[in-house]
Amino acid sequence: MHSIYQYQEFIANYLQSQTQSKEPKNLYEPIAYILGLGGKRIRPVLTLMTAEVFDANYEKALPAALAVEVFHNFSLIHDDIMDDAPLRRGHETVHEKWNVNTGILSGDAMLILAYQYFEKYEALAFSQLAKLFSKTALEVCEGQQWDVDFEDREDVTIPEYLKMIEYKTAVLVAAAMKMGAIIADTSTENANLIYDFGLNLGLAFQLQDDYLDAFGDPETFGKQVGGDIIENKKTYLYLKAVEFASTEQREQLRHLFSVQPSDNTDKIESVKQIFLSTGSAVATQKAIQDFTLQAFQTLEQISIDQEKKQILRSFGENLMGRKV
Repeated sequence: MHSIYQYQEFIANYLQSQTQSKEPKNLYEPIAYILGLGGKRIRPVLTLMTAEVFDANYEKALPAALAVEVFHNFSLIHDDIMDDAPLRRGHETVHEKWNVNTGILSGDAMLILAYQYFEKYEALAFSQLAKLFSKTALEVCEGQQWDVDFEDREDVTIPEYLKMIEYKTAVLVAAAMKMGAIIADTSTENANLIYDFGLNLGLAFQLQDDYLDAFGDPETFGKQVGGDIIENKKTYLYLKAVEFASTEQREQLRHLFSVQPSDNTDKIESVKQIFLSTGSAVATQKAIQDFTLQAFQTLEQISIDQEKKQILRSFGENLMGRKV
């Protein structure tokens, strides 16, 4: 097994080896740009890590890991367009640096490129990986549509929200891990259990992302803090605040989420104060912990030695305590 930093290096080196200058530049340069911004690369790291957990060489999993990373970044380009987000990982978003049309087309190309990496595998593994990837990619789109739909609804429930983030975020984390298991040719039971482990970890990750969007440090978070509040997104923080709020607080919160001021500074601060005073912020942190613990319970059922279980547990604990 290797360290997370080593896996990140392996992915960066493999990405560099695959990058080539191609025409038209306005199609391929935005792809190189978004992939070059780096980020945590959690999903491809999990693909490599899972392959090694099940006794395969990480190098065998590099094409699948890069497919996951390319697909993830494709979804980010399109998400940023839909959210009109100015920053991604502390840098200009693709549609801001180029334009919306370029962002759409470069994103489309990335989806196709992601599929091409599975062509490096033999027929059986290719079939299993492509089938999992297709299912996951469609679920991500469904999750994104629910996310958009919820912006105009006042009756979004906690279960609906959790289903949305499961599809939008968690399924790709789960699939990234299961791909590593497929490449390692482990048992079906192990592959399904590592998927469930990744699913719960992905839910915890997204809830942590929601929390950091409101309460993160802009210097380390890499995205615009308060972006979800500006976009009036019905996050777990918002839904819990509505549940716990007094009538006056609830009315104030709903009013704040119905306006788009030219300067959002006061809006963001007012909403954050409601999140804190209602106990929503604490409830969100508890939910993050609960999903992480569910992941750890699943981990105990997987047929691997305790040392490897501890490596996966440590990864989950670090994820739960992240600041970026």
